[in-house]
Amino acid sequence: MSIKEYRTAVEARGGLLVVKNTPAVAFGDRVQIEDHSGQIRNGQVIRAADNEVLILIFEGTDDLDLENTWIRFLDEPIEIALSPEILGREFNGLGVPRDGRPPVLSSLRRPVSGSAINPAARTYPREFIQTGISTIDGLNSLVRGQKLPIFSGSGLPHNRLAAQIVRQAKLKDQDSSFSIVFAAMGVSYADAKFFRDEFANSGVLRNVVMFVNLADDPPVERLTLPRTALTAAEYLAYDLDRHVLVVLTDMTNYAEALREVATAKGDVPARKGYPGYLYSDLAELYERCGRIHERHGSITMMPVVSMPSDDITHPIPDLTGYITEGQIVLSRELHNQGIYPPVHISPSLSRLMKDGIGKDDTREDHPRVAAQLYALYARAQETRNLASIIGADELSERDRRYLSFADAFDQRFVGQGESEDRSIEATLNLAWELMSSFPRDALTRLKETDLAKHYQGSD
Repeated sequence: MSIKEYRTAVEARGGLLVVKNTPAVAFGDRVQIEDHSGQIRNGQVIRAADNEVLILIFEGTDDLDLENTWIRFLDEPIEIALSPEILGREFNGLGVPRDGRPPVLSSLRRPVSGSAINPAARTYPREFIQTGISTIDGLNSLVRGQKLPIFSGSGLPHNRLAAQIVRQAKLKDQDSSFSIVFAAMGVSYADAKFFRDEFANSGVLRNVVMFVNLADDPPVERLTLPRTALTAAEYLAYDLDRHVLVVLTDMTNYAEALREVATAKGDVPARKGYPGYLYSDLAELYERCGRIHERHGSITMMPVVSMPSDDITHPIPDLTGYITEGQIVLSRELHNQGIYPPVHISPSLSRLMKDGIGKDDTREDHPRVAAQLYALYARAQETRNLASIIGADELSERDRRYLSFADAFDQRFVGQGESEDRSIEATLNLAWELMSSFPRDALTRLKETDLAKHYQGSD
């Protein structure tokens, strides 16, 4: 650790501090800044040149008197202490406790920067994770090691859905160890309290590690928080052999903080003012999840991305879609109808679903039931469009059956209680109940053995 302090700060802007005439320092080094009142602020070197260093200050640069500011370079990266005691705790983006309890005492400390998993070391994501939500488990199944984002919009219940997933997520194999790492960026006091109370009241908090950055906390701390959370997830997965689900909300707040810092640094803006390296920055985070050869543990990720103006082509959801393996899309139309969770089936997709369902994972008929449900719902949507043009009274009897199926599907399969935890068996049985409103010859994607065992119709 350096024993020298410098008082050569020349400029402060947007959470950044420019320091001149410093010795050789490394990119990513941790820094301590003592202001004129004796308060210590934490920072990190984000650009180093021969005669100038740029420091990112996590507590911001407000009220900083440059002439009376002392800078100390610690010659070490930002690290967090890790031990099994992090479960059931709440921290900020730097790993400092927010729950009023003492800091974690451990000789094991790791840098939060981390790195993406080497592709050569990866093993293919497999095995089903049950969320208890029919639209995810039945039609967009989540598997261990997958990255499956939730695309939402302003005012939609993505926080409620994220909390429900944390409460209900489990492995179908109950003998395996399972933990949750929950990271919230730029959330309000009310939302932070909602998450805390939900996890505590449901009894899952003891198996959850929370990292929280509030809306009035320094935005630059949001750049470190997901990295800190993923470092904790890596410890739980690869040191303690646990299967870890990481829920990040909201990645749009993270990207906004990245844009703010990039603008202050003078980086050249790209689409909608975001820096050109937004894609690689997001990939650096998302690619830290997965499964590794000869390691029992795994990291699965569900980031929440709120789409400005409900625009799925906005840079943040657009780039997220390139990196991840599908998306769960929330619908404002379903939300306005009072349906929860308002998952929009048509654009939602899990590209790895086929590798986590079927005979040995969920149930033998699951792949065909999902395909048949999609086919029926797609036809029902076409019928809805037709009815809006010519009127429901002009539809044929078969078309009216599709229209009735669409309403029942939205109300009963998509819609479910916020505290309703459906097993995969309950989800598939409900699907069969809805599909049995059609005659057997309309269910062309199912096998005769499936129909003989599960069909509930009269013919």
